Amino acid sequence: MQTVKKLVLLNGGLLYTLFGAAQFRVIDAKSSIKFTIKNFGINVGGAFSGLEGMIMFDPGNVASASFKVSIKANTVNTGNDMRDGHLKAESYFNVQQYPLITFTSTKVTSGQASGTFVVYGKLAIKNHVQDITFPFTAQPAGTGYLFKGSFTINRRDFDIGGFSIISDNAELTLSVFADK
Repeated sequence: MQTVKKLVLLNGGLLYTLFGAAQFRVIDAKSSIKFTIKNFGINVGGAFSGLEGMIMFDPGNVASASFKVSIKANTVNTGNDMRDGHLKAESYFNVQQYPLITFTSTKVTSGQASGTFVVYGKLAIKNHVQDITFPFTAQPAGTGYLFKGSFTINRRDFDIGGFSIISDNAELTLSVFADK
């Protein structure tokens, strides 16, 4: 009986390898994670780098897709060293205690428009985890894909900035290149 179970598992793994999603590694140097938030009513932008992770994706088998990515919180860059230092501090990203911001998908579906998809998952910032959902596109690029999407988060859901005068909502724009 054990031999039969092992054979079934082996064949199942082989079938998944043959017909499941392909695995891609995120390439930080070809990706961007940008954000915009209002401060005193003026849009302030910034970016993160240090993107790492794995993406399983096959546009013909979206149900098998998954995303598990992270960025290094201490890479926040607004072009202003003083502001960046403030954002790295305890009341904002607290990068000493929480060095990573992570996203792990729970489900991926096809979107309403052709060539679009929707990812559902868990975003974790400073040990606060929130369910998020956002649409994205996936364009073939060489032996990989360029994934693009955007979404809005409420900074207070993640205990970022306390009672600061900045807006509660931040817009994030993703352009993530992943290759085999």
